Formats: sequence, structure tokens, C-alpha cells
Amino acid sequence: MQHTICNTVSEIDIGLHTGQRIRICLQPADIGCGVLFQRTDLSNASPIPALYNHVIDTKLSTVLGEKGRLENRISTIEHLMAALYGCGIDNILILIDGPEIPIFDGSSSFFVSLLEHTGRKQQNAPRKIIKVLEPVCIKQGDFFVKLLPNPHSGLSLSLSINFAARAVGQQTYHIDLTSDTFKKELSFNRTFTFLEDIETLRQMGLAQGGSLENAIVIDDNRILNSHGLRTPDEFVRHKMLDVLGDLYLAGSPLEACFYGHCSGHTLNNQLLQKLFSCSTAWQKICTTDKHPPS
Repeated sequence: MQHTICNTVSEIDIGLHTGQRIRICLQPADIGCGVLFQRTDLSNASPIPALYNHVIDTKLSTVLGEKGRLENRISTIEHLMAALYGCGIDNILILIDGPEIPIFDGSSSFFVSLLEHTGRKQQNAPRKIIKVLEPVCIKQGDFFVKLLPNPHSGLSLSLSINFAARAVGQQTYHIDLTSDTFKKELSFNRTFTFLEDIETLRQMGLAQGGSLENAIVIDDNRILNSHGLRTPDEFVRHKMLDVLGDLYLAGSPLEACFYGHCSGHTLNNQLLQKLFSCSTAWQKICTTDKHPPS
């Protein structure tokens, strides 16, 4: 069945790129509403659906926007979207008084805590699932992302990365997604950056709120965070967290197998665009269709 949250819950933290203190407020939403974002600091700003075709930028994060109104945009949504996917939330209204989602510790952990604090409420309507029927692939040089039909139910993800920095190197990870595996294996893995890139980002007006409290900072073979990594393969796990958040912009959970190598927000979004551009590659089904009464 579809689910929303039980009660309104809010918190304040800084934005990774703007450095602004931003309040986020999560509110219950009606059946079929999906995930909606609403800027409260802009007058007459329209709610923005969390859908792949409302993505307006993917350079350093996934950014949603209102067509025809450039200032009505919300960036760095992927960690929250991953938490909503992993915690099984279908319908929710997200109010924010700034241009980006607060970063908290750079993972999805805090969002999971907020969702668990308010609770999950079942609604009187079956859940919709996007079932992938045909292979879909996007390639960019050696990088690729693809979706394949899953002979089993749910979503499985396999990802590999390869960075020159010796602290990262090559890493691979696979997960069969459930609420339990999401919380125990993916939710707590933090975003990361390279020391050599920080000054350039700040000169561009980005990463103004970045610190060792909300990102892993890498200097070739060194991790600058005093407590080190949460897992030895935290980098690939975080990239998979990003993938999950981006895939939830399909508007429903996926029944598919995802494979990727060195994927990023741009490829993830292009993958959904290609999937939905081909009417024979997917089918929307109700959970009641998958498990008919005996």
C-alpha cells in the first residue's frame, strides 16, 4: 500500500553549497501526490514534483526547478530522495526556506531519523511500481548506467567506481534493496570531495557550507577526517546512495536491476529519460496486480 508520514517534522541545518541556514519541514500528503517540494521563501512559488523531467541541473547535485521561473529551484535533493525510497514513503510535501536541501552529515542518516521519528502511515490505495521490461543503457566513454528487467521483485543495484586518488581507487558494491538493507548498508555513507578541488569550488560560489562535519575530504592517499571512514568502501556506497535518490525521480519504486560504472547525476537522469521515452521498455503496475488474492 501507499504510505505517507504520520506527523509534520522539521529541522534546520546549513546548505552544502550556499552555506545558508535552511529549515526543512516534512508534511504528510494525500494518496497519489508523490513527493512534492515547495519553496516557502519565494512568493507564489509553485510546488515542484520530484520527477526526472523536472530536473534542470545535474552538475554537482540533482536540482529540481520550475519551468519558466529560474529562481524556483531546489538543489542537493538526492540524499533525501534516497531516504524516502529506502524508508518506503510514497506521498510527502517537503517545505524549505532556501534553495537547497540541508546537508546534515552528508549522508541520508539524519533524514532516516526524521522519518522514523514521525512514523510511517499506511494509506488506502495500492502502491504503483515501475517494472522495467527491456534493457535501457546510457554510455559516456567508459562510464555507463543501465537498467535491466529483474526476474525477482524489487530493485537490485550493482555499481563500480575508479578514482585516481589512492584512498579511493577501484571499488564495487552490490545490494538487493529492502528497507532493512538500505538502513544498515547505504543510509549512513557520506558525500566526499578532493582537497585539490575545494578552492576551485569556493571560487565558483559553491561548497560554502562544506566542512569535515558533512563531507569526507581526500588528499590522494589520506582521509582528512579525524575519525576516518565509516566503512572501507564508503565511497562506492555513497555513490550508490546518490543513484538510489536519482532513480526515485521515476515517481515510483522500480522493479529492475541497475548496473553502473562511474555514474553521476547526469547519467542517472539521462537513464530515466531514455527509459520513459520508450513505451515498450516499462510498465506501471499496482502491487495488487503482483499479488492477486488467492
